[in-house]
Amino acid sequence: MEINATYNSFVALGDSFTEGMSDLRPDGSYGGWADALAGRLAARSPGFRYANLAVRGKLIGQIVEEQVGPAATMEADVVTLVGGLNDTLRPKVDMVRVRDLLTEAVERLTPACGQLVLMRSPGRNGPVMERFRPRMEELFAHIDALAARHGALVVDLYGAPSLGDPRLWDVDRLHLTAEGHRRVAEAVWQTLGLEPEEDWRTPMAPTARPRWASRRLADARFAKEHLGPWIGRRLTGRSSGDGRAPKRPELLPYAPSVSVRSERP
Repeated sequence: MEINATYNSFVALGDSFTEGMSDLRPDGSYGGWADALAGRLAARSPGFRYANLAVRGKLIGQIVEEQVGPAATMEADVVTLVGGLNDTLRPKVDMVRVRDLLTEAVERLTPACGQLVLMRSPGRNGPVMERFRPRMEELFAHIDALAARHGALVVDLYGAPSLGDPRLWDVDRLHLTAEGHRRVAEAVWQTLGLEPEEDWRTPMAPTARPRWASRRLADARFAKEHLGPWIGRRLTGRSSGDGRAPKRPELLPYAPSVSVRSERP
């Protein structure tokens, strides 16, 4: 990878992680690591263009069906693809199908862009992570193999223990905070061969652990506001992204204010 390379266009594909959930702006829209990265790339390249096709809740099959084709036609310098993790969090999942769909996406995107970037997604420390860890690691092993085969770059967020810190995760325990998204943007920036601005792997400063009562109140809030609705959607086959369009569906000159208003699910 060329150090300090110039990139003139960027397309992001995926689910809520790439849409930018929990990085809430004052106007009610979501930012996220992809928006932050686009802003930094745009500062280095006049006329820089950016599209973000990611939509919360999407499974890898939906990403392949709805996002890969449009992204391939854009012929961007950089394409990021982060998908499959929602599939691994389902009660039942066909991992062979997930791997096959991810392979299809990579094979279609690689010849249509300058540089494809894949990710080993971060995971919040806790019992949920442990339950789904084998599936996640199977997915990440396949991502590594695809990258080696097709010349894609891999951003290893999973291998950074600092990103497992619960303080970098929103109250829904599924999405990163603004600080978490900022670190991911830096990780992708460095993977693209650009001059580091910081060590995104640095652990957060130690703080006193919340009291038992505070932790139980947080657990109760999480169950009521996030876990219950999430389970309800799984049982009824609904998704938080149903009927939702991408926030940046076209590859246009970068402007930080083009995101449409996006409410919490």
